[in-house]
Amino acid sequence: MAAKRKVTLIVYAPALVGDDSRPVAVVRGMERAFPGLRLDWRVAEDGRPIALPQRDAWLADETKDRGFPLVCNGDESYPVMIFGLELPADSSPGGQAQFEVHAQLPPDAVGIAAAADVLEAVAESARASWGHATPSSAGVDIARQTKNWVANPQPPPRGLPALKPPEKIRLPEIPHRLGWLNYWSAAAAQAIGFPDPARDTELLSRARRTASGGWVVQLTDTPLDLDDPAHLDALKRAYERFPEIGGRSAS
Repeated sequence: MAAKRKVTLIVYAPALVGDDSRPVAVVRGMERAFPGLRLDWRVAEDGRPIALPQRDAWLADETKDRGFPLVCNGDESYPVMIFGLELPADSSPGGQAQFEVHAQLPPDAVGIAAAADVLEAVAESARASWGHATPSSAGVDIARQTKNWVANPQPPPRGLPALKPPEKIRLPEIPHRLGWLNYWSAAAAQAIGFPDPARDTELLSRARRTASGGWVVQLTDTPLDLDDPAHLDALKRAYERFPEIGGRSAS
């Protein structure tokens, strides 16, 4: 799919250790949250889908280097996929290695309707600190907010604030950035000061608690489109409300 034709989901969790069961739990959680989904295929080096009749056992065997390989639904015309990798300690907030999970959802009505449930299921199964699900067209500009000023002296696009690289953020609970759908664990919500009933009325109208005490917070009613001035303004207001996000707070 072209960049604007998918919804990208990313969550950040503590690094995998030993015989960690979270990769299998994450994949199962995504399947439960997306109607009719089965992620029982892998992709060969030449791009061909290969069936995985013993998917969970295969995942357990292939979980190494603190990540897990891509599994998908095997439908090249309607791809749904997920994989995990390690963000090393020297590239992570607080010098603590992270388990980073990436998933791709289709941008049709089914994928959009399932996105919040999938984000919650993946994040909770990974025991994530935070994460987001965002249409890739908006995600491109949001990713460009993270700045290495020496390497790229140009300011972020669309008047969005500059964000620090992950390794410059003081705690792993502090989100690196915002997205359309945001998962904040209880610790992440506390770190950024959410919720404040007086200031977060609008966000709370599109938010829900999770079983672990975290939050799923939806920034806009429809998928984030930064060509829509109202959506761009909503994103900017959220950054103003939460200066800790992206390591911008002086505290």
